[in-house]
Amino acid sequence: MFKNLLNLFLQSNCPICQRSTSNGICQYCAKRLKSCHLKNPNYLWKQELPVFSWGSYGGTLKRAIAVMKYENNPEIGRLLGQYLGESWLLNSTSENQNSVIVPIPLHPQKLKARGFNQAELIAQGFCDITGLKLKSNGLARIKDTKAQFSVSGSEREQNLTDAFVLGSDFSRRHPDAPVLLIDDIYTTGATAKSAVYTLSQSSIYVVGIAAVATTSKDRSV
Repeated sequence: MFKNLLNLFLQSNCPICQRSTSNGICQYCAKRLKSCHLKNPNYLWKQELPVFSWGSYGGTLKRAIAVMKYENNPEIGRLLGQYLGESWLLNSTSENQNSVIVPIPLHPQKLKARGFNQAELIAQGFCDITGLKLKSNGLARIKDTKAQFSVSGSEREQNLTDAFVLGSDFSRRHPDAPVLLIDDIYTTGATAKSAVYTLSQSSIYVVGIAAVATTSKDRSV
């Protein structure tokens, strides 16, 4: 009887679907999330900016990211980062498994309003699995840009011009390994390219970006 009462006390609601669960998310949502996993996470790795993506931005994965960012459920970020890290270990080349991890930063005003940087939480989960070194302050965002979904494709790069500078982790000492950027969603690549430009201006090499989800529709590559 005591065990049953304890189990009842430990139950909580799944942040994605509100079903009762004793885990971070319920088994149903965990299964639905796994169904969003791309068979070939490397399909965008050979483009100008190499991209590694865990899943397709839609369905339960889209819902999970929204719940994390807009409904104050930061714990989902670390879980998604662990999924990304597991996939990275299985699918990346050995030469890319010695990178320094840098999350795409939020502007301080947005960080204060949200209370957390989802990319940093994802990066923490990623490093939990991969054992790679996390540099949360490798970059700093100094331009309070509009949300990328709110501007047209042609305006996105302009929106992010001079948005980043080197953060406190790199301003005095550059990393001794290539940088792998981490973000929640990869769309046109404007954000990542702006971050890469800032790092490359200081001769810091970026191996690519790993994102939880991509919006690209061509996944046949």
